[in-house]
Amino acid sequence: MSNIVQKYFKGDKPLWAFILLLALFSFLPVYSASSNLVYTVGSGTIFGHLGKHAVILLIGLFIIYGLQRIDYRWFGLFALTAVVILSGVLTITLVQGQTIGGANAARWLTIPGTGIGIQPSMIASQALLIYIARYLTKNRDKEYTWKNTAVPLFLPIIVIVGLIFPSNGSTALMLAGMCGILLIIGGFPFKYLFTIAGVGLILGGGFVWMALSRPDLVTNSRVHTWMSRIEKFNDDSGLESYQVLHAKAAIARGLNEMAGPGKSVFKQTLPQSSSDFIFAIIVEEYGAIGAILLIGIFLLILIRICIIASKIHTVFGTLLVFAVGLPIIIQAMVNMAVAVNLIPVTGQPLPMISYGGTSIWMTCISFGIILSVSTQIKSQEELEQDRKVLSEEYIEDIA
Repeated sequence: MSNIVQKYFKGDKPLWAFILLLALFSFLPVYSASSNLVYTVGSGTIFGHLGKHAVILLIGLFIIYGLQRIDYRWFGLFALTAVVILSGVLTITLVQGQTIGGANAARWLTIPGTGIGIQPSMIASQALLIYIARYLTKNRDKEYTWKNTAVPLFLPIIVIVGLIFPSNGSTALMLAGMCGILLIIGGFPFKYLFTIAGVGLILGGGFVWMALSRPDLVTNSRVHTWMSRIEKFNDDSGLESYQVLHAKAAIARGLNEMAGPGKSVFKQTLPQSSSDFIFAIIVEEYGAIGAILLIGIFLLILIRICIIASKIHTVFGTLLVFAVGLPIIIQAMVNMAVAVNLIPVTGQPLPMISYGGTSIWMTCISFGIILSVSTQIKSQEELEQDRKVLSEEYIEDIA
């Protein structure tokens, strides 16, 4: 058994264990909540949705398996190309727009000839953060000025965040925040961060004002949806409040009397019970124990992310782990916060748990990259040997 683990599960073994634990646990709430898709939406069968989820997870695990074997430095080399290509894809997605179930779904793009829908914003967000990690690594010994940061650093951030913002405001705000956190971790000067944050607020505020005052000029935006969600936050009327009220009721029921696996009542009445509000169904069926267990797993993953980032011997490795790892934790926190009504509805799925392909695969890509970094961690003896070799080469050079 140990030989199999060593052969196929490279890198950080505890992180692998938490990933597999999340994947296995996800079958329980997805199996239960998917009945909402069958009886309420009228789509497929329960076992059909469960089988689809199994296939998505299996593909995701293969993605992790493949990426863990790739030298993590390759991810930085292709980051700029990915950002440029995805800028075009985001533009096409924004212009094209589409409707799913009568709702504005401009964040989705259907792959021609397949009928498969993806969210390019998730892919672009990850590519941008990897690019920033690469930029900070290459320029860590240089003095930052507007001349050497405006185009190579801030322009990609403004373009990607700006293209995501009209159709997916929560993802854009999370990405902007992650860019700021990564720049701070990378030692970027605060004076430039405050300036670019101010520019972003002005541009974002201008877009919102334009969308509200001249809706004929701004199409495929969700500004009115955002405003409705913010206005109805903690209100007892309207569609969004309906979601929140049922989520809170499901959580209250679970904390008072654990319903048990598959016995959720609110999965039939709670919209997005298999994705955006799946945490409420988990609490209803598994009570405080299920909530604490799930939160604990994500906290343990965060700890492993920090340990791997601190142990890797390269600056790029450290920044890369934070770039792809922290968004997983932040997204999980946002999803849970929405379910308990701490923040307005955002539409963020619960990583590795919510039903859906793009989210799970992007999370798996992030885990694969982190594991790829962890495979390159050197022991103290190996680091000492490297220092010895470098010292000997230096002595030979000056002799």
